[in-house]
Amino acid sequence: MGKKIILKATDLDGYLGETDKGYLDQMNSYYKKATEIFKTIDSRNLKNPDDNDRNNLIESFNKMGEFMKEIVSGEPRIRVYSFETPVSIHGEASRLIAKLRDVNTKHREFLYYTQRAYELLFNLSLYGGDQTKRHYLVVKTPVKTPVQNYAVHKIPYIDEDLKNSVMCVMLRGALLPSIIMSKEIQEYSSDNYVTPFALFRIKRDDTKKEHNMEYILDLEKSYFDLECMNGKDLIFADPMNATGGSFVTIIKYLMDQGVKPRSVKFFNVISSLKGTLRIVRALENVTVYTLWMDPVMNELAYILPGLGDAGDRLNGEDEPDYPRNIIQLIADYGSVVSDLYRSQIRKIEETVLSAGV
Repeated sequence: MGKKIILKATDLDGYLGETDKGYLDQMNSYYKKATEIFKTIDSRNLKNPDDNDRNNLIESFNKMGEFMKEIVSGEPRIRVYSFETPVSIHGEASRLIAKLRDVNTKHREFLYYTQRAYELLFNLSLYGGDQTKRHYLVVKTPVKTPVQNYAVHKIPYIDEDLKNSVMCVMLRGALLPSIIMSKEIQEYSSDNYVTPFALFRIKRDDTKKEHNMEYILDLEKSYFDLECMNGKDLIFADPMNATGGSFVTIIKYLMDQGVKPRSVKFFNVISSLKGTLRIVRALENVTVYTLWMDPVMNELAYILPGLGDAGDRLNGEDEPDYPRNIIQLIADYGSVVSDLYRSQIRKIEETVLSAGV
């Protein structure tokens, strides 16, 4: 393919309206007040904040949460799990996000909680669909006395929503979440459907700040078939949606190449308010599904309060001079992941190797 596609932060901000910018300015002011509480807690060098600091922090985050909920309430293409689902199940998502944020959550636990997060996100995408259609699973069990036993289970029949799916991977941090989502689709389909994969190599220019960031799509190191994506339901899964820039860069490129997907869905564990607004303003026919929404970003374009570098926490850090390619990343996942997601990994290997790599 032989070239790189670059999108700039100024292009993204051009899609935001004055109302959006007003929302973001107000949210930044709320978060600035929260950071003053952080400083107070940190300066006291206590293991836990005292009751007064704790109450101030709770009040601050409640205010930001209610404001974000108000902002996205009129946006049908922004689906936030913690805003839409019944209060009775919010604790599960909240505790899960808390574990993912925690600096003490190590690699294996982080992977486990990421898997759980994508199960919840997949269920969120099914809300509002036709739940009257069912298909039956007949399962052979290990019990053989007095005869071989079987069980029957009904699950939603959603093949129409799944059979055109293509899993699109924004490489590195998005690789394992994409594999997990493809597995969810396979489990819910009536015919064990394994999605095709489209693999994109895109990165941010980390020498720049959030306001002048550039997003670079390297077509030479990407593996995809444009025809395979035309008229299909494109699914992206990335644990973090900070600026929205990488996602918009890829979709804009595909559109410029004449690809007209039936739909585009973007699944995130955490999304920033600004990045989410940028996406739905820049693109039509796209829905963002996120387990949790965070209020702001810092000048380096990291989500606050965020959870750090999700790619490093899922995959481990690369050596500076030896970044791993996709096959090496898969190898480093080890036998547990490889065995659990063997159909997905086989598809990915076929996609990369068929390109002559």
